[in-house]
Amino acid sequence: MATVLDMSISVDGYIAGPNEEPGHIEQLHHWLFWGADSGENGVPSIPDGVNRSVVQEILATGAVVVPRLTFEQGGEFHGDHHGGVPIFVLSRGGEPDGGSRWPLVTYVSDVGDALRRARTAAGDRDVMVHGGAGTVARAIAAGELDEFALHVVPVLLGTGRPLFSELPAGTRLTRTRVLEGEEGVTHIRYRVDRSWN
Repeated sequence: MATVLDMSISVDGYIAGPNEEPGHIEQLHHWLFWGADSGENGVPSIPDGVNRSVVQEILATGAVVVPRLTFEQGGEFHGDHHGGVPIFVLSRGGEPDGGSRWPLVTYVSDVGDALRRARTAAGDRDVMVHGGAGTVARAIAAGELDEFALHVVPVLLGTGRPLFSELPAGTRLTRTRVLEGEEGVTHIRYRVDRSWN
């Protein structure tokens, strides 16, 4: 079991374009949803080949940790990221007024606490972390992030929301896997090397 940051990212290191424009989000996540059997009416399907295997790996995780902004921009995942697994939302302001309207969602203010709770909830399965630079930096500083699973999409956004802008200096990663996916996407997995801390 591992705690894994899972993100689609542009070649120049961005996880969203300027002002979180939907077109840029679509460019980065198109590989996740569009297979050869996607209908002409615009209904997405599970992708094919290597991309399909990676999506199935993502769907096998046992809990999700996500910052509140990402959660809200994603339509609160309609209360279920995948398969009924618990979702821990990082929120410095705590739970919204009236509490969460989704039974699978728990609001947590501390990233270390959220990741520990997610690991307990996930049992022997991986924990998926979605998040930006601040979440990644705090998770590494807390010693609670084990791996990066990056899906490098062949696009240059030029500007936007960077993933790595707040990482602690000297963070070392050991590459553990590279997969060549369809549509030019490269799936790279790294282990956080704590021996350098």
